Amino acid sequence: MRVLKILNRTRDTVLATQASVADTSRARNIGLLRHKSLPDGEGLWIVPCEGVHTFFMKFPIDVVYLDRHKRVVKVRPNLVPWRISLCLRAHSVLELPAGKAARTGTSRGDQLEFSDAGE
Repeated sequence: MRVLKILNRTRDTVLATQASVADTSRARNIGLLRHKSLPDGEGLWIVPCEGVHTFFMKFPIDVVYLDRHKRVVKVRPNLVPWRISLCLRAHSVLELPAGKAARTGTSRGDQLEFSDAGE
């Protein structure tokens, strides 16, 4: 599985240094369900995706919805287990540890940049 570094270029902050990519049907279906936590620095980019659920998850997450240009169209902070969140304008979703969006000031309109984690 590919691993990415994700920066918020608008705020000059780091969102993730080790974000996995879920770009297959199997990977999108599993998502973070097998995780017991999501440590700071990690994340999951689900592409394509317009919505997520946290059924059976063990921890809350921040959900950042992105358009095709990786611009933030919606932020759903602290999505607790057993919830659903949608954004029909989104092309992909970035799942981050709960509180990461607030700590980095990430908000609608911000431009994100993705690169290989090794760069």
